[in-house]
Amino acid sequence: MKNGTYTLLALIVIFTTACGEQVKVGEGKKEGEQQEFVALVNEDGFAEKHDEPLVLEVNAKGVMTTVEVENGKPANIYKIGKEGSANYLIVVHEWWGLNNHIISEADRLHDSLGNATVIALDLYDGNVATTREKATEYMKGADEERINAIIKSVLATLPEGARVATTGWCFGGGWSLKTALLAGSKTDACVIYYGMPVDDADRLKKLNSDVLFIFPEKDQWINAAVVSTFQSNMKTAGREVEVLAFDADHAFANPSSEKYVEEAAQKANAATLAYLRKRLK
Repeated sequence: MKNGTYTLLALIVIFTTACGEQVKVGEGKKEGEQQEFVALVNEDGFAEKHDEPLVLEVNAKGVMTTVEVENGKPANIYKIGKEGSANYLIVVHEWWGLNNHIISEADRLHDSLGNATVIALDLYDGNVATTREKATEYMKGADEERINAIIKSVLATLPEGARVATTGWCFGGGWSLKTALLAGSKTDACVIYYGMPVDDADRLKKLNSDVLFIFPEKDQWINAAVVSTFQSNMKTAGREVEVLAFDADHAFANPSSEKYVEEAAQKANAATLAYLRKRLK
């Protein structure tokens, strides 16, 4: 197994420390759909299915900063783009945390779109996993109330009239959809890479955009049955979803994973960019 080392981890820790005592993973109750992520982690073979991240160096173009969170400690974010932008893309990390892979994705998306400020959330409050055991701990300990507070606080910093798009992978794929729901009428686009979707059709009726769902056919957990149910729920909700299936496995779009499939990842990323460009004009 190969452990990843991340050059920006120290920056994340510095910001966390500067903002006061770090939130302890595992504190607070876990409720709602976050339990679905926990249920996945508890399934036999789920953690083992995730290759521990390879070393990925990155020359970050953006900055680590913080946002104030009501009734809580400030939250870390990675941000690239100008202030007062009309378009914002919110990026949500995998179960590893806000590591170099996510930072490089934020930079790539910013450069490729050219007209959006990109904000990568840190939903683990400074924790970054390089082993399955730590990723399991952080994902199980992620508190839904705290995560919602972070997302709402980030959305509150956006200027009036801002257009919002979201994207994320695995754990972050599910939270991409929930971020889109929290953004309400500001939401113009939502991309999910192999994440557990919201399964409540009544909640999905409140979604202000369609969804692009990236689906690897070999994924044992975010599988064909999950995708079919989501399609049915979106139809019931009167919302549109486009599903793109690839002959690949979970985490195929992550270049720091041994399951990375370059051709499939490039096609998925190109489709994502085309989708986002059409909606963030």
